[in-house]
Amino acid sequence: MLPLPRKPSANAVLAHRQRLRGRVGLTLVASLSVLAGMTDAIGFMASGDFVSFMSGNTTRLAVAISVGDLDLTGRLLLLVATFVAGNALGVMASRLGRRHALPLLLCIAALLCGAALLPGSDALPALLAAIIAMGMLNAAVEEVNGLPVGLTYVTGALSRFGRGLGRWMLGERRNGWRVQLVPWAGMFVGAVIGALLEQQMGLKALLVSGVLAGLLGVVSLKIPRRWHLGYMPR
Repeated sequence: MLPLPRKPSANAVLAHRQRLRGRVGLTLVASLSVLAGMTDAIGFMASGDFVSFMSGNTTRLAVAISVGDLDLTGRLLLLVATFVAGNALGVMASRLGRRHALPLLLCIAALLCGAALLPGSDALPALLAAIIAMGMLNAAVEEVNGLPVGLTYVTGALSRFGRGLGRWMLGERRNGWRVQLVPWAGMFVGAVIGALLEQQMGLKALLVSGVLAGLLGVVSLKIPRRWHLGYMPR
C-alpha cells in the first residue's frame, strides 16, 4: 500500500505565501517605478525640471539662490513644495481608499491625463499636476516583506544595494539587498521609454503615463487585500 502524501507543514505554507507576496510586491514596485521613470523623463525633457527627482531640484534651488536668480528660486521652491503636498495627499487618498492601490492609482491617472490635455504653451500647470501625481505615487508601496522601497527616487535604493554589496564582500550573508536594484531598473527603463515618447508627443506623452497608471490600478485588483495592507502606509 502506497504511503499517503504528507501535507506541508504550517511553517512551509507560511514561507511559501511570504515568498509569493514578495514576488508580487516587487513586480508591483517594478511596474510603478517604470511609471515614475516615464513621467520624470517626460517632464524633464519638456520643461527642464524634474518631476520626481527632488534631490536634483533641491541642488538646482541652492545654485539659483547662490546666484541670486529669484525667478528660478521661486519656481523650484514651488516644485519642491508641490511634491511634498503630493506625498501628503497620497497618504490621505490611500487611507480614504481603505489602503488599496486602485483608488490611489486612478487619482494619479486622472492627474496625468489632465496634465497632458491642459491647453496653452505654459508647461508649469501640467508640470505641477505631474509632480502631485508622483508625490502621491510614493504611497502605493512603502515596503515589501519588511524591506523599504522607493518608487520615484532611487538614490536610497542604490545606497542600500551598495551597502549590502559591501557586507556581502565581507562575508556577511544578509537577505534583501539585491532587490533594491528592482526600483532602479524599473525607473531606468521607464525613463528611456518616457524620453522616446516625449520626442514624439511632447508633454502630451503624459497621457501614456496616465493610461499606464490606470491599467496598473485595475491589475492591482488581483492582489489580495491583506497584501495591500502590508505594502501601503499604515
